[in-house]
Amino acid sequence: MVKIVHCPQCEKDVPWQEDQQWKPFCSERCKLIDLGEWASEGHRITGDSVQAESFDIDEYNPSDYH
Repeated sequence: MVKIVHCPQCEKDVPWQEDQQWKPFCSERCKLIDLGEWASEGHRITGDSVQAESFDIDEYNPSDYH
């Protein structure tokens, strides 16, 4: 029995199987629309804002990040 999910973009039924190339999306179009929404910050994960840490490139030591 093949599991059926709904495309997150258009809600069309999508079979959840190996040969379904764009799962969980029904098509490349829906996948790209969703990606564009994330890129333009139309989709967001809720939570507290986090300030990006800035660092002085002169003080950067790659071994500090391993």
